[in-house]
Amino acid sequence: MITINHEPKAYTPIFLGTTQHGIRLSLEILIMVGMELNDEIIETYNVTVSAIVLRQLPHIGSEIAIREITGNELTGFKAKIRKSDKQLTNTTLTELEKLVDIKNVGLYQLLKGQSNMAQEINIPKFDANNLKYIRQILNESQESLAQKLKITRQTVNRFETGEHKISDRFINRLLAVYKDLAESIEVQFDWISLTFPDLTSKQVIRDVLNVQPDLFLERPTSQNFYTREMAFAGEKNIYIQDFAPIKNPETQAIEQKYGTTLYLTGKGTRLFEKALLEQNITWHDFFQKARQYRGHLTRLDIAINDKWGLLDMNDLVKAVQEKRFWSKSKSYAVHGNVDDGWTVNFGKSPFVIRAYDKRKEQASKGFDTDVQNRVELELHQDKAEYVIDEWFDQHNNKTLTEITFDILYTYLWFTDKPIEEKLLKADKVRDTIESSVEPMPAWSLLTALGHKMKFVRQPKEQSIERIEKWVLESVVPSLAVLKKTGHWAEVIEAMNSAELSSEQQKLVKATMINAITQANQKLTINFEKPKKRYQEI
Repeated sequence: MITINHEPKAYTPIFLGTTQHGIRLSLEILIMVGMELNDEIIETYNVTVSAIVLRQLPHIGSEIAIREITGNELTGFKAKIRKSDKQLTNTTLTELEKLVDIKNVGLYQLLKGQSNMAQEINIPKFDANNLKYIRQILNESQESLAQKLKITRQTVNRFETGEHKISDRFINRLLAVYKDLAESIEVQFDWISLTFPDLTSKQVIRDVLNVQPDLFLERPTSQNFYTREMAFAGEKNIYIQDFAPIKNPETQAIEQKYGTTLYLTGKGTRLFEKALLEQNITWHDFFQKARQYRGHLTRLDIAINDKWGLLDMNDLVKAVQEKRFWSKSKSYAVHGNVDDGWTVNFGKSPFVIRAYDKRKEQASKGFDTDVQNRVELELHQDKAEYVIDEWFDQHNNKTLTEITFDILYTYLWFTDKPIEEKLLKADKVRDTIESSVEPMPAWSLLTALGHKMKFVRQPKEQSIERIEKWVLESVVPSLAVLKKTGHWAEVIEAMNSAELSSEQQKLVKATMINAITQANQKLTINFEKPKKRYQEI
């Protein structure tokens, strides 16, 4: 039960999103609330609530403890949370303290409550040990490395002994000579979820994605409290969920409720990069456009691809088992095995760092990849928005790659020896560990070298691979039986005379290359353009 302008309503308030990208030190925040009745959103309100009482943003689609809404469209609506005055008094100061208080980890600040977290980080520098490790991997002596870099062996030796500081100029020269090293690590988006409180799915498709709506299949859904789903080519790699239009039983008029979430999965991000390429825009441009439509990130996965095999998942798992790591989160888990590949998770929502064997993971699905291992940052809600805020910050002037490795370096660190319990209880934990325990060479190199790597786009074409794989695995054996028993002619005749439903016709149009070629003038995306790898600015 909720009161709206002093009138009791049998509604359940549901959180639909916010126009503000994090509560941080704000005293009030504007959120969108849906009124749910019998599992259906009846109406929505943009309401202002106390950030102190709200404490933190709930998950999209979850119930929110609002007891009263007052106001109007002209002056705005305000909401009150179900909390007593005594509770409010006791929590106000403590919640403010939580927002500004920095845990006892030295310079390595928490994301929450920090608008300039990246400026506080002790950014890892490429040092003598990193150079020695690279030379070892390249199987080069000091003499041979010096010859290829066109410097003296004495200079290399001075770098490795610490007598001379390693400059950016030297690192750039190293990457220019060893091309494989320069392309050994790359950063990509791997999952993106955006909520638009004011748009329908078709508006998101047309105005935000700029893709033809008839390439999407419409189907009912009950996931995430929505009622309709629009899926690109009928597959769940690019899909949008919203509310299907309904008929008002009294007026018989068609009514459309608002509130939409866009999902770009791992494959979906690569496929959507084709659309970005055709529109001649970058991811940076896309997120700026999304914010113009009040898009709010609910999830952002950033993938660090190790294409060189710099990391060894067996070594990483062993380090975890031997307590040779430090993480800001006490939560961690190891899954898998040597044959099928390991996965190690650190933390839990809203921020998880995940490392796994990408090549073995893809092989289990029947695919090949040039990525050997992957480290993912999975960020939700304000953590995801923080990354984009930092990327947009002109004063910061940092690339997405730099921001990504700053966060990784801040939240996770591996060492070459077990960390003593007393070090984990020190006043400045991370500072103490780094000054007393040597880092794991591969992890240290990953974080130091990562700042010099590229954020890339790798557009991929939509294909019928999944359909073909399903036919080969599930249908062909049955067809073979029909053929061997003399029923093949009937099968051919049935296929030739089969009538496709409208959904199947859309699927053909969106996935078959010939159909897309014929429809080039109508489509926004030219799917025949060659695949390329692009560096994001």
